[in-house]
Amino acid sequence: MTGRTHDAAAITFLGAALIIYPIPSVTLATALIAILANQIGGITPDIDQPTAPFWKNLPAESFIGRIVDKLLGGHRFLTHSIIGAAAICWLAHWLLVFLHPIMPNVNISLVWWAFVIGIGSHLIMDTFTKEGVPWLLPLPVKIGLPPIKEFRITTGKAIESFIIFPGLIVLDIYLIARHYDAVLLFAHTHLLS
Repeated sequence: MTGRTHDAAAITFLGAALIIYPIPSVTLATALIAILANQIGGITPDIDQPTAPFWKNLPAESFIGRIVDKLLGGHRFLTHSIIGAAAICWLAHWLLVFLHPIMPNVNISLVWWAFVIGIGSHLIMDTFTKEGVPWLLPLPVKIGLPPIKEFRITTGKAIESFIIFPGLIVLDIYLIARHYDAVLLFAHTHLLS
């Protein structure tokens, strides 16, 4: 999947999680940082790809990206597995603990969960691509859905661009409209007061 599809999927999964498990209260700072963490989590597994947008924003982009690519075993290897995702989430947790003193009014637990949801959404979405995902690394098997590879999505092609991505946007609009009263009450009670 492309970066924009992963961004849309991460926010869709976060919205669905908030509908299923509503949080009692949150500060505006926590909400904003959680959304940012969710979006970062949504693209983090692709740090193993030297051409990922993340590397383009750094000096010596291709050099650093190639080094990280080699260290992580190449694209769709370690960072696209349960072991890799767990390691990234563990590192993110400790980074948030370290940063918490400079953002004392932020619920780092909620921010961390938003990040985890973003990573999970990435792996789930990539499972539907032709390449699949090595969920069970170190077992050398890439899992894809549906099981027949020809029925899976090709990254960046028409099905993703004109069905999957717009479908995620429509699903976001539907979720907000369907739960409009709860969204409005939550915003009024916790974010606007």
